[in-house]
Amino acid sequence: MRINRRLTRHAFVKIHFAIGLVIACATLSLLQTAHAAEAKKPNVLVILADDLGYADIGAQNLSKDVRTPNIDTIAKNGVRFTHGYVSCPVCSPTRAGFLTGRYQERFGHEFNPGPTAADNFGLPLDQITIAQQMKKVGYVTGMVGKWHEGNKPEFYPTRRGFDEFFGFLGGAHSYVHLKPEGKNAIMRNDKPVTEDEYLTDAFSREAVAFIDKHHSDPFFLYVPFNAVHNPQECPQKYLDRFPDESDKKRKYLLAMLSAEDDAVGKILEKVREHKLEENTLIFFFSDNGGPTEGNGSRNTPLSGFKGQVWEGGIREPFMAQWKGKIPAGRVLDQPVISLDIFATALTAVGGEIPKDRVIDGVDIMPLMKGETSERPHETLYWRFGQQWAIRDGDMKLVQFGKTDMQLFDLDKDISEKHDLAKEKPEVVKQMKEKYDAWSAQLMKPRWGAKAKFDEKLDADAKQEGKAGRKHERKAGKSDDSEN
Repeated sequence: MRINRRLTRHAFVKIHFAIGLVIACATLSLLQTAHAAEAKKPNVLVILADDLGYADIGAQNLSKDVRTPNIDTIAKNGVRFTHGYVSCPVCSPTRAGFLTGRYQERFGHEFNPGPTAADNFGLPLDQITIAQQMKKVGYVTGMVGKWHEGNKPEFYPTRRGFDEFFGFLGGAHSYVHLKPEGKNAIMRNDKPVTEDEYLTDAFSREAVAFIDKHHSDPFFLYVPFNAVHNPQECPQKYLDRFPDESDKKRKYLLAMLSAEDDAVGKILEKVREHKLEENTLIFFFSDNGGPTEGNGSRNTPLSGFKGQVWEGGIREPFMAQWKGKIPAGRVLDQPVISLDIFATALTAVGGEIPKDRVIDGVDIMPLMKGETSERPHETLYWRFGQQWAIRDGDMKLVQFGKTDMQLFDLDKDISEKHDLAKEKPEVVKQMKEKYDAWSAQLMKPRWGAKAKFDEKLDADAKQEGKAGRKHERKAGKSDDSEN
């Protein structure tokens, strides 16, 4: 009996020790898992549309015919800016500004390259990109879409900080019949490839594959779609979604935009599938305003179009999401600019903001989180050849070529219809001096428009503006106000 009791006591001790060990291991495992989850750096996803009008996203509540339920969720789950700007009214310079966080005129990237790119065209090699800075803190970096920052090998995305690239190098591309030939072929990294899918669908496929491949690593993914840039090409299944639209350009735009929205939806769904939504900072914006006469886009209620420094050329749909960090459903009126994504994203991931140069963008995360209501920028600037603009507070001063300067109060006159220059000459003087001081810091353009070309551009823009306003009047009064 004594032996049995001793054995029982011994077994009892062993059992308690084993239980304690299991509990300790389980606790340690939970702590390690929690620490790992906490330590994982946030992913950054930037989605860029091309030639999209200010009124062409459902969340803007400006056009009744638009259907963008997936893109709209970014605003619903995060923040939408009503005064979200880009740094140029055309494609390549805006992208250069976003990639570097700097006004692109600081390094001479003032214009698009045109149909025949200058020999020196490309994002200058001494400029630091957001992708390069992401790599420094351990991020895998990918780009899917339109580059438009240089056609020579030294300017390829894979030489500017991106580990993986699928897309094309030029400023525009057909969406169908994609063969691996010509100067602007679809490329995977540095090699031309054949692509059989509709290009917008192919871009979503590649973005989804990138997330699948790297969901366990911190990643930076940049997805600049070429939609809804011309040419207007779209599979019938997307056109069939808009049977009542009689205007051909508008119908193609709506269909191409619907395809792009589907593509964005697939990307967002993949983020959710891997349970990354609360650890992914997402931005969506367009590179410039819509060219209404060219593709049927609408910038209502703004004045102007792509290629102009009127609000319709530079104020864009602009939204961001980071579940659990940015409160859902916020609408903010403080002016922000696409340059801010550089500093905001790098700060969020613990990256380094370069100290050896002026970085014009600022961290807007405190504003998006509601930690401050202060404007991140009191003053914003634009220079595009012979046209320029400055926004100081709510006042905006603009000049086109040799025309008189015009002054507008954007708080009361979003459509820039009521010129206050003659009523407020002192304001004009002060703002012009401020603009001149900023412009004096900038480089001369490395390529592109000369003075004579700019005058022609201004004339063309005015003509396009007349045609565009006629188109918008025809479209009806339901889209004429911002709600």
